[in-house]
Amino acid sequence: MHEQDVIVIGGGPGGYVAAIRASSFGQRVTLFEAEKLGGTCLNTGCIPSKTLLRHTEVLYELAHAAAFGIHVGKPEIDWSVMQKRQEDVVKTLRNGVQHLLKKSGVNVIRERAVVTGKDGDTHTVEAAGETFKAKSIILAMGSTPVIPPIPGLGDYDTSDTIFSLQELPASMTIVGGGIIGIEFATIFSSLGVDITVVELGPRIMPTEDPDASELMAKLLTERGVRIVTETSVTRVDGQTVHLSDNTTVTAERLLLATGRKPNTSAVADLGLEMTGTAIQTNTFLETSVEGIYAIGDLNGTVPLAHTASAEGLIAANNASGRTKEQIDYDQVPRCVYTLPEIASVGITVEEAERRGMSVRAVKTPIRSNGKALAAGITEGFVKLIAEETYGEIVGVVIVAPHATDMISEATAYMQLEGTVTELAKLVHPHPTLSESIFEAANSFLHLGIHH
Repeated sequence: MHEQDVIVIGGGPGGYVAAIRASSFGQRVTLFEAEKLGGTCLNTGCIPSKTLLRHTEVLYELAHAAAFGIHVGKPEIDWSVMQKRQEDVVKTLRNGVQHLLKKSGVNVIRERAVVTGKDGDTHTVEAAGETFKAKSIILAMGSTPVIPPIPGLGDYDTSDTIFSLQELPASMTIVGGGIIGIEFATIFSSLGVDITVVELGPRIMPTEDPDASELMAKLLTERGVRIVTETSVTRVDGQTVHLSDNTTVTAERLLLATGRKPNTSAVADLGLEMTGTAIQTNTFLETSVEGIYAIGDLNGTVPLAHTASAEGLIAANNASGRTKEQIDYDQVPRCVYTLPEIASVGITVEEAERRGMSVRAVKTPIRSNGKALAAGITEGFVKLIAEETYGEIVGVVIVAPHATDMISEATAYMQLEGTVTELAKLVHPHPTLSESIFEAANSFLHLGIHH
């Protein structure tokens, strides 16, 4: 029996961060990871996809270089070089995670771990024939792609396997028009792949701001992406996908982007309370079993890598016996890596009204921004949502290049319960895209200069 203070199961963006933080509190920590350190995000998700997206950004710049007086020939795409660069980035970061864990004194065991629950003992973990016990356990096993029960489904890719393609296909059908599907549609259409997106709902990216969704649908359509909404897949016949509107789509590859489900097999015997397929947690990220915490995709609250990391820090704090902390999910930014990027934080007008709040929204286009014009950027906007009486900012949406970097300003204001008046007085450097946030704040106050 190996006695520990904290056991972490899963070495992804939530797990390894939790392990390092718990160790910094003087806890004896063991982390179990059966596969690669860094989890889905680092190995088959965020990092490889954003690395490829950077390649497509270069292609986009080359395609529009003539407008800047720079004439180049048709670029040649070397998929093998792109893959090699992506793999190098992933390997570098994965080695970094391993180094950080070792430096922090975390005991890392590369085996599958199971919380046994034998004889009512809910804090015993078994791995590779050995037994471990801890007063606190942090579950961070992540998720896997959902595979819908489509008749005839045979050869297909998911977000976990798509980066292993040996060569670029000429065409691809993407089932699912959520964030994952649209990011891949952006990447592969930019690489010259003929893309069709099939979405069950009335619009793509249904979890995002409607205006952002509408603009991205317009831009993707202009780039040759076919988007089919309010349609399901009824069956697959070889390379042909049959749709509920009695049409078909034929493509070389089929990518399923129909969501992800929590990995809960390691705690199947514990009888934890669930919310659907996700593990239910309280405001302190503790499950129905005292001393066991669930973070990231496991609790399904906001399934993003940076949410998992934030929850990991909080769970490590709470698992180490310190003063309990909570997370405010309204202040967790959401990012979509498209061209241009989409970033948001807070709540929508509709959600505010459901909560009984009186709010107002303003939307200012980015095309009149000096930095945007200089860069040839014409599509995008900043939407600001604030409470009517005191002007407290409750939501911001940005569609622009580098929106995912810009959103942190809005997040900071919301965390500090900042008002539109305070934001409107903040001096922004010129020329910058972030001036569009300043313009939106002043427009809300009916004091806009350029809008």
